[in-house]
Amino acid sequence: MTTTAGTRPPRSSAGAAHAAKRRGPRTEALWGYAFIAPTGLGLAVFYLWPVLQTAYFSFTEWGAFGGHTWVGLENYTRLIADPEVGRAMLNTLMYTALGLIGIPVAIVFAALMNRQGMRGVSVYRTAFFLPVVTMPVAVAMLWRWLYNGDYGLVNQVLSIAGIDGPNWIADPATAMYALVVVGIWSSVGYNLIIFLAGMQGIPKELYEAASMDGAGRVRQFFRITLPMLSPTAFFISIVSVIGSLQLFDLVFVMTGSGQSARANPAYSRLQTVVQLFYERAFVTNDRGYAAAIVIALLVLIAALTVAQFRLQRKWVHYV
Repeated sequence: MTTTAGTRPPRSSAGAAHAAKRRGPRTEALWGYAFIAPTGLGLAVFYLWPVLQTAYFSFTEWGAFGGHTWVGLENYTRLIADPEVGRAMLNTLMYTALGLIGIPVAIVFAALMNRQGMRGVSVYRTAFFLPVVTMPVAVAMLWRWLYNGDYGLVNQVLSIAGIDGPNWIADPATAMYALVVVGIWSSVGYNLIIFLAGMQGIPKELYEAASMDGAGRVRQFFRITLPMLSPTAFFISIVSVIGSLQLFDLVFVMTGSGQSARANPAYSRLQTVVQLFYERAFVTNDRGYAAAIVIALLVLIAALTVAQFRLQRKWVHYV
């Protein structure tokens, strides 16, 4: 069969179908990239680029009126030898470790609210969740007043029982524990809602079968509820550790900044890594060293997160 010059033979239906199949996945991929492009662009501009820029600044030294010069590893060498950095790291790690107590506390409250026939669950959930949606500055100011050694409500209540309470935030023996209480109080509502949702997703048949086998509520809690909640607890632990390592606002408002904060006898027990970064970057204008401090914190967060993912293989049970 011959064809007229300048014309093309018609494509077979099989070839057209094959070409459409090849275009289908490619078109879907393009649409997928188009949908994630705004989020990806936002992450790159507001998260990835600042991290890279901070990493670069950590190898520089800034002048009093701006401008910077390359100093190599000098900031990191200074950071390792700085006792204030080590103390801030220990304070941050201690706050993070003690703050994990809020996880079992949230599990207990969630289990109590998950009981059949429990009335007013929505009211309790709202009451527990209110600190989560309250501004951290407002929370810190409230607890600063409650902890006041002269007229604070906590000491007023203790005085009724004949107990002379300390100045909680200014006493080195109690300052860290008082701060941990505020942190747990602020986050327990969020953790409780997540755990409550996890408990409501556990099949009721498991409890019915355990009840038929003679298991009481306490045994059901430890044998069914906790193992089934382990993925949820793992998620909460990751979020809690990352959030605790970045603690700043509570300490900043409750202790102040600059010389007023350092006048607090318990300041050395409360200073966190992010607060030290703030002082070096915006108070003493030592921005290169501040960048090295925050990069060290980033490495610490990444290391602890990786360790948690490794350890979760031993205690997290996925169905």
